[in-house]
Amino acid sequence: MKNRYPRNMLGYGPRIPNFHWPNGSKIAVQFVVNYEEGGENNIIHGDKGSEAFLSEIIGATSWPNQRHWNMESIYEYGSRVGFWRLANIFQKADIRPTVFGVATALARSPEQVAAMNDMDWEIASHGLKWIEHKDMSIVEERKQIRKAIALHKEVTGKEPKGWYTGRCSMNTVNLVSSEKIFKYVSDAYDDDLPYWRSHKNLDQLIIPYTLDVNDMRFASLQGFNSGDQFFTYLKDTFDCLYEEGRNGRAKIMNIGLHCRLAGRPGRAQALRRFIDYCRDHEKVWFPKREEIADFWIENNPPLPLARPSQMVRSEFLNAFGGIFENSRWVAERAFELELGPAHDTAIGMHSALSRSFRSASKIKKLKVLKAHPDLAGKLLISNNLTEASTSEQESAELDKLTEEEFSIFSNLNHRYFEKHRFPFIVAVRDYDKKGILNLFRDRLENDTELEFDRACAQVERIAYIRLQDILP
Repeated sequence: MKNRYPRNMLGYGPRIPNFHWPNGSKIAVQFVVNYEEGGENNIIHGDKGSEAFLSEIIGATSWPNQRHWNMESIYEYGSRVGFWRLANIFQKADIRPTVFGVATALARSPEQVAAMNDMDWEIASHGLKWIEHKDMSIVEERKQIRKAIALHKEVTGKEPKGWYTGRCSMNTVNLVSSEKIFKYVSDAYDDDLPYWRSHKNLDQLIIPYTLDVNDMRFASLQGFNSGDQFFTYLKDTFDCLYEEGRNGRAKIMNIGLHCRLAGRPGRAQALRRFIDYCRDHEKVWFPKREEIADFWIENNPPLPLARPSQMVRSEFLNAFGGIFENSRWVAERAFELELGPAHDTAIGMHSALSRSFRSASKIKKLKVLKAHPDLAGKLLISNNLTEASTSEQESAELDKLTEEEFSIFSNLNHRYFEKHRFPFIVAVRDYDKKGILNLFRDRLENDTELEFDRACAQVERIAYIRLQDILP
């Protein structure tokens, strides 16, 4: 299939699900503890150089073929001190976060893993090693994923049900989904709600993560420089999402933490204050990530929706070839456009079909106008209209005219065509019988150029209404 755009620029769009979390909660506040210490780049781990990412050394670079004492020491703070400080905070608050655990890091931290299990934390997979995957071949990355799953199970006693690589490739989500064991994948930052992603007829639940409500901003050039800044950003995010939840548009507040970052005293104190702030509000849910997945799977399962951007040509033309009355060529042109997930809605497909219609010559547009039947004309009476046109005219009860009304419509149809040389066209579902007659008389007085434009606009309006019957 040619000329298809793979990115989804729409998502839920204006159709945000109207629901509440369990027990009527207005917001899901979900904490992630990233456990990476011992899985980062290091020549003793078989890597080409030292780690250079997410530490107190802003702007650090990798040291090729060398160990980096300061970098290692900063990471070790996370396992030695930071983890236990965060564990204490969450235990006192009776909150069970999700751990994104790098498998090799977990293997080097048996006491921390034992504590996670004792506290009933969810341990999701964070890959085999805390390294970049962008340059890996598909074969190599698949091997890494499977090694991560196997080692994770050895170390924790359970197969992971969630996955987040972080430093992923363009192939990561597809490869992880193909393993068919994960309730959710979190390598996405594109929404405040879970959603279903389809790949090769496999529906995978995506629970997006966040890089803004994340303590990594303490380790970036343009980020937080104090606990107060961190707390304020957490609070403002909570306030916005909580208000949306009160209005029936519940969301997830993802919060990303790292043992070596948020585990520092000045930052941990801000975390404590934020948890207390959340506790001051009613109807706040503090789930593990797997609990969100279970809720979504049960309450919002994947639906078998028509996806125009994924249809083969024959399927596409069968579905949309009649949207513009007896003008299959409009759909043929639309199929050749750059279509993507944004065109899998009524508005999106209407845009594609309308572009094809608008770019056509005036002669071709005129043929479309002439393909439309008269209102309450002979074709309706003889049951020779298209199914769509029949339904539309019946919706305005044009099939139930009195003799007098039929005579009026016949006269207007004749006068309009004699003047403009194409039939009167209106989206009848927008009007009742009286409204149609009034509009008919008004437009009869327009010049042909204006009426041609009006008729084309109505053709597009009719197309949109028809698409609403078959697409979200």
